[in-house]
Amino acid sequence: MRKNKLIIAVSFSLLSVALLSACSGGGQQAFPAPQVNVAQVVQKKVQLWDEFSGRIEAVDTVELRPRVSGYLAAVHFHEGSEVKRGQLLFSIDDREYRAAVDSARANVARAQSRVSLARTELARSERLIKEQATSQGELDQRRGELQQAQADLGSMQAAVTQAELNLSFTQITSPINGRIGAAMVKPGNLVSPGTSLLATVVTMDPIYVTFEGDEQVYLKYQTMSKNGERQSSRDARNPVQVELANETGFPHKGEMVFVDNQLNAGTGTIRAKAELANPDGVFTPGLFARVRLLGSGEQMALLINETAVSTDQDRKFVYVLGEKNATVRKDVVLGETVDGLRVVKKGLDPKDVVVINGVRKIFFPGAPVDPITVPMDKPDQAPPAPAGAAAKAGK
Repeated sequence: MRKNKLIIAVSFSLLSVALLSACSGGGQQAFPAPQVNVAQVVQKKVQLWDEFSGRIEAVDTVELRPRVSGYLAAVHFHEGSEVKRGQLLFSIDDREYRAAVDSARANVARAQSRVSLARTELARSERLIKEQATSQGELDQRRGELQQAQADLGSMQAAVTQAELNLSFTQITSPINGRIGAAMVKPGNLVSPGTSLLATVVTMDPIYVTFEGDEQVYLKYQTMSKNGERQSSRDARNPVQVELANETGFPHKGEMVFVDNQLNAGTGTIRAKAELANPDGVFTPGLFARVRLLGSGEQMALLINETAVSTDQDRKFVYVLGEKNATVRKDVVLGETVDGLRVVKKGLDPKDVVVINGVRKIFFPGAPVDPITVPMDKPDQAPPAPAGAAAKAGK
C-alpha cells in the first residue's frame, strides 16, 4: 500500500511539472478558431403555405341494406376487394318472390279476360240499342263493367310490376365503383329492409382530405380575398399539398373543392375539403394526413437552412458573422418551410451571413470562427482541399 502511494505521488509531480513547462516560457497557447460552414441569407419571392391536420375521406360512401326481407342466400365478393357498379354482391332467397310474380301475372291474365268479355258485352248492347232491343240503362251498365274491368287490369299490372321489383331486390348490386368492406351478414341469416347492414362500399379515386382551420386563418383568407391577394377557396380550386404519416415533403398535389358555410361555434373552426387523385390506391379513408394550403400571394422572404437554428428554452436563435469573424447571436422568429429552407419572419437582415454547420463548436457569443462559405442548401459540403495537399496527392 505504501509503495502504491509513492508511485501516485511521483506521477502527480511529473504531471505538474509537464503542465508548468507547457505554460511557461512562451506564454499560454491559443487554440485555433474552429472551422464552420456559413452561407449568405437567401432572399427571394415565395408563396407561403399554411399547414393543417386532416383525414382522408371517401367522396362517396354507400351502406348496402336489403330492400326486401328474406334469408341471405349467398355472398358474391371477396371482402376488401374492388367492385364495379352493377356487380352482384348479395343474393336473398327469391323463391317466395318468384311465386308472387307468377301469382300477379295470373291475376293479370284473369283481368284481361274480364276486359275482353266486358268489351264484347258492350259491343252487343250497342248493336241492340240501335235495333231498340235493349234499354239505355243496360247499355250504360255494360260500359261501366268495361271500365271496371280495365281498372282492375291496370291494378293487376301494377301488382306484377311491384312483384317483379321485389324479385329484383333479392339481387343486391353495387351502386358505385369502389372498394367494399367486410360482409356484415353471412348466408343463412334473416335480413330485413332498413335495419340489416350488409356491407359498405367507398369510392377510392378521386378521394377527399378534410381538415379544419381556426378563426384566425379563416379571417386571414377572407381579408386576402377582399384585397385581391388570393382567391377564396369557395370560388377557386386553390392548390393543396398532402403527406401521409410515413412521408415527408408533401409529395401529393390536390385542389380545394369545399369550404363550409359556417364555423363550428363549439370549436371555433371551419371545415374544408380538398380533392386528390388516387389512381394507385395510396390513400385509404380514415388515414391521418398533413395538409398544406396556399396561404399567400408571392412576397419577398428571407430563408435559412434548418441546421442553423438552435434553441434556448422557448427561443430560437442563429449565429451570424460579425467583425473579425466573431459570432453574433440573433434571436429569430421562424415561419413555413419553402423549397427545403425555413422562412425567417423576424430577426435577420438580407446581408447576414449565417453559421449553418458547426454551431456546436461555438460555446459563447463572440467566439471567433474560421468560416467556410457554402451554398445555403448544402450545409454539409466539405471544404476545398488546400493547394499544398492537392499537389502532394498528385505526386
